[in-house]
Amino acid sequence: MRGKEDLVWIGRSVNIRVWWLVAGSSQFLSSNILKSINYSSNQVWVSPNRCVQTRVPVVKAAISEDLKDLAKFVNAEKAVTFKVRAVLTVRNKYQEDFKETLVKKLDALADQIGRNVVLLVHSVDIDPKTRAPKKSKEAVLKDWSEKSNLKSEKVNYTCDILVGSDFGIPGAISISNKHQKEFYLESITIEGFACGPVYFPCNSWVQSTNDHPNPRIFFSNQPYLPDQTPAGLKLLREKELTYLRGDGKGVRKLSDRIYDYDVYNDLGNPDRGSEFSRPILGGQKIPYPRRCRTGRLPSDTDILCESRVEKPFPLYVPRDERFEESKRITFSTSRLKAVLHNLLPSMVANISKKHDFKGFSQIESLYSEGVPLKFGLQDDLLKKLRLPNIVSSQGGGLLKFDIPKILSKDKFAWLRDDEFARQALAGVNPVNIEKLNVFPPVSQLDPEIYGLQESALKEEHISGYLNGLTVQQAMEENKLFIIDHHDVYLPFLDRINALDGHKTYATRTIFYLNESGTLKPVAIELSLPRQSKRVVTPPIDATSNWTWLLAKAHVCSNDAGVHQLVNHWLRTHATMEPFILSAHRQLSAMHPIFKLLDPHMRYTLETNAIARQNLINADGVIEQGFTPGRYAMEISAAAYKNWRFDLEGLPADLIRRGMAIPDPSQRHGLKLLIEDYPYASDGLLIWEAIQNWVRTYVTQYYPDASFVCNDSELQAWYAESINVGHAELRNETWWPTLANVEDLTAILTTVIWLASAQHAALNFGQYPYSGYIPNRPPLMRRLIPDEMDPEYVSFLEDPQNYFLSAIPSMLQSTKFMAVVDTLSTHSPDEEYIGQRQQTDTWTGDAEMVEAFYMFSTEIKRIEQEIERRNRDTSLKNRCGAGVLPYELLAPSSQPGVTCRGVPNSVSI
Repeated sequence: MRGKEDLVWIGRSVNIRVWWLVAGSSQFLSSNILKSINYSSNQVWVSPNRCVQTRVPVVKAAISEDLKDLAKFVNAEKAVTFKVRAVLTVRNKYQEDFKETLVKKLDALADQIGRNVVLLVHSVDIDPKTRAPKKSKEAVLKDWSEKSNLKSEKVNYTCDILVGSDFGIPGAISISNKHQKEFYLESITIEGFACGPVYFPCNSWVQSTNDHPNPRIFFSNQPYLPDQTPAGLKLLREKELTYLRGDGKGVRKLSDRIYDYDVYNDLGNPDRGSEFSRPILGGQKIPYPRRCRTGRLPSDTDILCESRVEKPFPLYVPRDERFEESKRITFSTSRLKAVLHNLLPSMVANISKKHDFKGFSQIESLYSEGVPLKFGLQDDLLKKLRLPNIVSSQGGGLLKFDIPKILSKDKFAWLRDDEFARQALAGVNPVNIEKLNVFPPVSQLDPEIYGLQESALKEEHISGYLNGLTVQQAMEENKLFIIDHHDVYLPFLDRINALDGHKTYATRTIFYLNESGTLKPVAIELSLPRQSKRVVTPPIDATSNWTWLLAKAHVCSNDAGVHQLVNHWLRTHATMEPFILSAHRQLSAMHPIFKLLDPHMRYTLETNAIARQNLINADGVIEQGFTPGRYAMEISAAAYKNWRFDLEGLPADLIRRGMAIPDPSQRHGLKLLIEDYPYASDGLLIWEAIQNWVRTYVTQYYPDASFVCNDSELQAWYAESINVGHAELRNETWWPTLANVEDLTAILTTVIWLASAQHAALNFGQYPYSGYIPNRPPLMRRLIPDEMDPEYVSFLEDPQNYFLSAIPSMLQSTKFMAVVDTLSTHSPDEEYIGQRQQTDTWTGDAEMVEAFYMFSTEIKRIEQEIERRNRDTSLKNRCGAGVLPYELLAPSSQPGVTCRGVPNSVSI
């Protein structure tokens, strides 16, 4: 033992303990590094960047390299107890109904007679005598009843807890809620330990013991890999994961927090009638990703189909995955439910199903004058529905839509070929355009099933638009590009065109790259089954102008379906759900990778559940509003067979589509063939920022490949995501391995990219670009007549009327516009990339907190660069007269429909 003025310097690898004699008790602080002791300031430096302030003066410090001798000395001291204080931050509800208010008051009364919220603190250490984890005494929140009437958004409750002087560092808290009502626990802070405040990020609902008898477990913000878990927390870590996995049995209660898998056997409603039956997606017959299991009973008429829960009743998702109140108010209550349950029936009552627009001015009147709604809409509904704007008028209500962004700078822009082509690079679906490598294009469909699918495109169709180049020369100079929806639609054309009011082709569109860096469409191929094909080229007279306009509308209709069903729903919603389910089932909340992924999983399960209930279900919004109709999800499932996780990252996707070539000399390791490709050029900035952040984070916890391979939870997460969540594709050889730091960085970067930037690019431009139906009709009702067609005469006599009768009717249009307006809206509680809850305390790793701030700074820099690009007149696909700036990947946004903003997760 040394005197109190002596200081023993020890190596960085020696684990030491500092011992204070404080008022007759002893407290301990573990550290890997002792930098110095400042007696005059009562400070102990426990790492190069962390100082602990003692609560009372240091009387004596004893330091020894011989831990066994120190332990003997410590045990000679008589252990005593002391108090620490826990502060629980609970979030109040904004709105409470009468029942909730009554229960809240009863809970306040019950709290006074012993039905309390009870806390128990768990140490990271094991009691050497009992070999069991050390625990505090049980304690109750002492001011619940006193603060029960507070109306503030957040309320802090306190609790004094007795712990032994040899307790060690707190690592977990268990909470028993003996009230009747659940409450939302945002965080817990414990003060009074020598190590300083200990933070517990919670962000979770704590259920009543009446519903869930077992205590809730919350871990501190200190990250631990599985084999680094302190002895006192190992059993709690396993216990919590076991609960979250469930047993795969029974009907889930809305208060449950169980994550499990199921197939898509809930889209149809056979009990409503055979026409509402739909195939089961998932399984060898129709491969598809898995969704969250609800355990609902089978339908009455088909035992393989799950019974439906129809709006307004909610589908099960684990309790903590439900929308928080501000988002629920914005969407589920006042917007989405109102649109689906009140607004749309009101439209049906006032607009004939066959009422076509009488002119383009009538479409524009939807933004200036509005649509009259059914008399008798309640005033509170009118107030709640802010966007689209509904204002009262004599005799009923008026549905008034905001002007879509596509009309904001040039209301005739949609008519121009250059704008039609620009949207392939900077619109709502900029991920289908490919470099043309073979001419004529070749189908990949099985000729034994679909026949020999030879393209009708010939060199003479496009040679006049290539500035003197041959087709081969233009391809060699990277001048020709294609959007090819032929193979997606052709297998379904007969069935789609047999539907009432649904008519479509399988389309291919060829583009030529101008010297200015813009594209121009040079040919559109329209295919029907049995080799019925025609090619439409840019117009040369009035008749061909209308034919060309109709052909572009059919291309946009094809593209809208692929965008919604494949690129948007399948590739960012459905394929991500298994990774989220597996993360909750296999990664402890203490796991550093769970902490990394947590903000990128927010709200996705609830969003997907709402989609299954209202959007992609039988007779839902997608079936009613898009060309594929009842075959929409079968098209999505067909596309899943070609989905590859290893090609979903942005650089790999650009190279796959031929839009970029590998080039180590370039910043991102590749060169874009179209330099002014706004989605790609902005996306690469965000991709690189995500990749750098992930690499910094991963290397903090995985010094080498052995740490990755030996992380049981990490390996289980990835394996279950593939083997269970993507069961039909589990044997594919293209799945990336998870064997080293580089593998893990690539996998996590792809997951975060898809959940954040990729989803934002595909989602938040829906109303801005599709809110004006002629620009991007989601549904076509008539084919293009040729000279032998009886409709050709009416087409010649009134081509405008024919065009308006081919796009969606007024009812179909307004229903579609109301929904995509809702889906394009940012909620007030949106968290954008570079942001996260409890920014300073989401992890106990100070280095990673600092690294995240650096990531946030980089995201802000990227936003400034995007704004600069949008002012650069040389970039004609994002700047120019009447040209919309590309802001879909600008990271931040205000609430509402803004056509910008990158949320952390698939949150709508």
